[in-house]
Amino acid sequence: MTLRPAWRQRVDVAVVGTGVAGLAAGLAAHRAGARVVVLTKAGTGREATATRYAQGGIAVVVPDTDDSVAAHVADTLAAGGGLCDPDAVGSIVADGYRAVAALVADGARFDTAGTGRWSLTREGGHSRRRIVHAGGDATGAEVQRALDSAAAGLEIRTGHLVVEVLHDAAVTGVQVLTADGVGVIEAPSVILATGGLGQLYRATTNPAVATADGLALALTAGVPVSDVEFIQFHPTMLFGGPGGARRPLVTEAIRGEGARLVDAHGDPVTAGVHPMGDLAPRDVVAAAIDARMAATGAPCVYLDARHLPAVAERFPTVTAACRAIGVDPARQPIPVVPGAHYSCGGVRTDVAGRTALPGLFAAGEVARTGMHGANRLASNSLLEGLVVGERAGRAAAAHARGAGGAHAVWLEPPHRAVLPRAELQQAMARDASVVRDAAGLDRLAAVLGAAETRPVRSRADVEDSALTLAARAVLAAASARTESRGCHHRRDHPDPDPAQAVSIDIRAHGLAVGAAATVAVA
Repeated sequence: MTLRPAWRQRVDVAVVGTGVAGLAAGLAAHRAGARVVVLTKAGTGREATATRYAQGGIAVVVPDTDDSVAAHVADTLAAGGGLCDPDAVGSIVADGYRAVAALVADGARFDTAGTGRWSLTREGGHSRRRIVHAGGDATGAEVQRALDSAAAGLEIRTGHLVVEVLHDAAVTGVQVLTADGVGVIEAPSVILATGGLGQLYRATTNPAVATADGLALALTAGVPVSDVEFIQFHPTMLFGGPGGARRPLVTEAIRGEGARLVDAHGDPVTAGVHPMGDLAPRDVVAAAIDARMAATGAPCVYLDARHLPAVAERFPTVTAACRAIGVDPARQPIPVVPGAHYSCGGVRTDVAGRTALPGLFAAGEVARTGMHGANRLASNSLLEGLVVGERAGRAAAAHARGAGGAHAVWLEPPHRAVLPRAELQQAMARDASVVRDAAGLDRLAAVLGAAETRPVRSRADVEDSALTLAARAVLAAASARTESRGCHHRRDHPDPDPAQAVSIDIRAHGLAVGAAATVAVA
C-alpha cells in the first residue's frame, strides 16, 4: 500500500529553526532567489529561541581599534583546547565584521560610546575589548528583533515539528508533524538550525525548545556528529531563580567590567587557578566554582558587583532577574552556580554548513564547524550563527538550483528509544555534568539502556526521543575521551592526553550504550 501524507508542499530550501542561524540562512537563501520555507515547532509568541536570551554580545574585530583578526583567532584557539580547526576559525572570524555590519543594515542597533562608535566590552578568554552589545545585556533580544523584522517577507510556519530528514543518496525533504497531521515538504536542500541540547539537564540557561532535535535528525539520517562530549556549563547561572525549563544566566560581561567571584566567606574563587582569574575560559571558571562548592558544601558561590557603577543601567536584564528573586546587585552579591549552557559540538559541517549528506546543511549551535573545539570562547556563538547561517543559506540555494526535482517518500511514524525526560535529566545531571568519571558514566549507561522503544507520535515523544539519542551520543563520546580537555572534565583522568587531541565522531547506526565500536576518531 502506498503511504500518503496529510499534506505536501514543494520548495527549494527548508530551514528548520528561527534563531540567529535559521533566519540568517533563510534570508540568504531567499535573497539568492530560492523558494524558502522556515519551520519552527514553537507556537507564535509562546516560546523563545536561545538567541533571544543571549546577553553578552557578539565577538567581532572592529576596524581601527587595537584588535586584530589574528588576536581573535589566537584567543579562540587558546580556549578551544587544541581541537579547533584553525582554518575554520580564521574564516569565520575574518568574516565577522562584514556579517555584523550586514545585520546593522537589516536594522540592528548596538550600544554606542560617546564617540558614536560601537561600545566594546571584554569577556572571559578575550585579550581585547571586542564584544559589541545592545541594550546593555540584551544583545540576543536585539539580534532576534532585527532578524524577525528583516524576515517578515519569508514564509515562516509555526507549530511545524520536523520529525525526519527524508533522503536517498541526497536530501529529498522533511517530514513534519503539525496540528493538521503529518505532512511532507519536498526540498533538495534542508538547513538544520535547531539550537542545542540544554534540556538534557534541568538546570540550564536554555529555553524549553532546546531538545537536541537537529542533532537527532542528523544522526538518524546517517550523518556524523562530533565533539558532543564538550558541553559548556556557564559558570554563572542565577541560583534561586525559577526552576524548570530555563534559568537566567548572569552575563560574563559583568565580570568583564570587574565583578568578582567569591564564596560565602568572601574568599576569591579563582585565585591561583588561572592567570586570567575570573576572566579565565568558561570551563576553568565553572570547574573552579564546582570544586569550591564541593569543598565548602555550599549550594552556590557569589558574584560581587556592588562596586561597579550604574549596574542597573549597564546590566538591566541581569538586574531584573536578580530582583525577581529578591536580590539587588547594587547592594548584595549575586548567588550563582554553573548551568548547562552551550553545546560546543554538533553535526559535523564545513564553514558553509555542508554535511556529509548532499543537500543537508547545519548552522548555529547544532553544527560543529571546528570553530569552538573543546570549549567555546564567550560571544563567539552569535558570530558563528550569523556568518555560517548566511553562508549555509547561499550554499543551500546553489545546491537546490543544481539538484533538480526529487520525490520525497513519506515514512510511517518511527519507533525510537524514549526515556522519560525527568529521569533523563536527573541521570545526566548526576553523571554527565561539569565533572564526570567512569563509574558515573557506567551508571548513566545503565539508565539509558533501560529506555523503552516505542512509536513517536506527539511533540513530547519526538523531543524525548531526541534527548535520549543525544544523551547516548554524549555518553559514547565522554566514555571514549579518557582525559580532561576543554569543558570535558574527567575526575578519574584529570590531565589532558596529547594522544587524544583529536575530535571524536559519533554515528547512530548500531548505536549501543557505551559501545566503543560506535566511536570513530576523525
